[in-house]
Amino acid sequence: MNQSCTLYSIGHGHKTQEEFIQELQSYSIQYLVDVRSSPFSKWAPHFNRGVIEHWLSQAGIKYGYMGDTIGGRPKDDSCYDDEGYYDYHKMAEVPQFKENLKRLVDANEKQLTVCIMCSETDPKLCHRSKLIGRELLDKYDIDMTHIHSTDKHKTITETKIIQELTNNQWVSKLSLFGECQLPYFKSEKAYKNNDIEAYD
Repeated sequence: MNQSCTLYSIGHGHKTQEEFIQELQSYSIQYLVDVRSSPFSKWAPHFNRGVIEHWLSQAGIKYGYMGDTIGGRPKDDSCYDDEGYYDYHKMAEVPQFKENLKRLVDANEKQLTVCIMCSETDPKLCHRSKLIGRELLDKYDIDMTHIHSTDKHKTITETKIIQELTNNQWVSKLSLFGECQLPYFKSEKAYKNNDIEAYD
């Protein structure tokens, strides 16, 4: 397992600006990458793109947007399954996704502290674990760390996210039984022909 991972993830949820900055600074985050497909929030407008970019800059943290390429709700209809859920296996094969995931890998190789952000606070419910984190772990052996608070954080394998999502059917690569293929997942909600607000 990659022991020098500098990639983190966070969900803004209902956090205040002050709480959010404090959490990022406690992990020495240099870059925040917004992976929301729609970088706006009706219930937390201080996290709207442009607004968040401004106050992060004041705190010395650089903001970047990648929700159009590695976000949880691509516009490509081919990424849906037959039930209207986003199929993360199909999304992981999209060339733009692969290209921009590699940008995170390159940042990790340069030991830049980068945190990807979505709105959902629970990483088990978010594509930043079930898609981005899954691909980083499976393809590049990078075990991304999820920030829960200033003093609470766990990697994907430590939080047992994959195990929980598969009802403990997945055996870790670190198991004495050898490598086991990581499963693929899909979106938490069905979005096709549905106007509910996205949290991916």
